[in-house]
Amino acid sequence: MEKLLNFNEPLDVNLLDMVVNTMYSSANANERDTAQKVLTSFKEHPDSWMRVDTILEYSQNPNTKYFALQILEGVIRYRWKILPRDQCEGIKQYIVNLIVKLSTEDAVLQRERLLLSKLNMVLVQIIKQEWPRNWENFIPEIVTASKSNEALCENNMVILRLMSEEVFDFSSGQMTQAKIKELKNSFNKEFSLVYQLCEFIMEHSQKATLIGVTLQTLLRFLNWIPLGYIFETKMIDNLLFKFFPVPVFRNVSLECLTEVASLSIGNLHDQHFERLFVQFMGQLRGYYPQIQISRAPTRTAAKKNRNLCSISVYSSAASSNPIYPSQRSPRTNRY
Repeated sequence: MEKLLNFNEPLDVNLLDMVVNTMYSSANANERDTAQKVLTSFKEHPDSWMRVDTILEYSQNPNTKYFALQILEGVIRYRWKILPRDQCEGIKQYIVNLIVKLSTEDAVLQRERLLLSKLNMVLVQIIKQEWPRNWENFIPEIVTASKSNEALCENNMVILRLMSEEVFDFSSGQMTQAKIKELKNSFNKEFSLVYQLCEFIMEHSQKATLIGVTLQTLLRFLNWIPLGYIFETKMIDNLLFKFFPVPVFRNVSLECLTEVASLSIGNLHDQHFERLFVQFMGQLRGYYPQIQISRAPTRTAAKKNRNLCSISVYSSAASSNPIYPSQRSPRTNRY
């Protein structure tokens, strides 16, 4: 095992796989502890990140690949600003190329989904460091690439969702206020390109997994995007009349509508909220004329209960928002 810590020799990837397997699978506690110590020492070596590409290319063990990406993620988080620019560019290009390679074909995308999930997070950490100053074309590039291939587009929507979460939901305590403000301003400035991509997918794609991922991504956008994208586009109509009627999209559509119903924005868009409320209730009566929750623990019952839970949350959000008809107009109190 100690051979792994000699960085003057080529890496023995098979030995690394064996050590990782020992740590995760050995029944001998002493062997596990020894393997853990070796891996910790390897990870803490300042040059360990330079072996990540070799590990990802030759390792046969998913846990070893995950371990390698943890090393790279640590470098990006804590050492990125002191790395030479050519090394930063090399890491960025390597991760982008690997993600494209693994997400261009559906079969590979499904087979490598777990690895891609970690690669996506690594890329997001790079984006947070590089964008917009050193990667000003990030948004145009990812949007353009998404239009070339639906499988690639599906993974790119995941990346955009993770970016939104990192910048608008989980940024506190992870970045300086100045950096958070810079990223938020950049995202808002270029969001029109992202929304055009989402709208194109919702209007034209026939691929269920891509549409589902796009709706999940849209859900993460709704609490911060300019209101014009919600009320002055086809978004609400698509959610209510195109995707809500389709069982596989119904729950995420309800989640999006619930997010919209929860917005507190004053009186400027009263008429839009009233229209949304009335149309939603019309759709609800059409698809749930008499709601019965089965007591049998079937998959169908479970799906129905999730839908009903979303409906309840939507109704609660709507009824608590004073700009909705149920709070203002007697003619709609029956809902």
